[in-house]
Amino acid sequence: MHFYLKCLLAIIAIAVNPIPVRSQQYPDDKIELTRLEKVWNDAHLHGDADTLDQLFADDLVVTMSAMRLLDKKDSVGIVRSGRVKFRRYETSELRIQVYGNAAVVTGLLERVREVAGQSAEDKYRFTKVYVRKSNTWLVVAWHASIP
Repeated sequence: MHFYLKCLLAIIAIAVNPIPVRSQQYPDDKIELTRLEKVWNDAHLHGDADTLDQLFADDLVVTMSAMRLLDKKDSVGIVRSGRVKFRRYETSELRIQVYGNAAVVTGLLERVREVAGQSAEDKYRFTKVYVRKSNTWLVVAWHASIP
């Protein structure tokens, strides 16, 4: 099994272990996670590194096809630098599953980005893992691969 997939599965396994004190699912979890997906998309579209910094957990792991493993500092730094500008950043086919204090969001990402004056279109299938910490959902893992 690929190293990054093993890491993602390990994170999910740890995240979905029931924690008696905070394992309650709240009725509005899916609504909040849907809202946070829009926040994620808008922050990428507008180059809002501060919003992403708040949405990312400190131990964030990002894996994408043909890229090195990224952490929170790398991910926020890319957006903050302005080297990559997104002209389109849209998700569809969202599926949200809540497991107590963890949630898994899957879907399709379509984006248009500009790097060094060159435009590129991307389409990815993605899996995003959220963990609720102090009643706040944070992204701990994001994986995207070419469909």
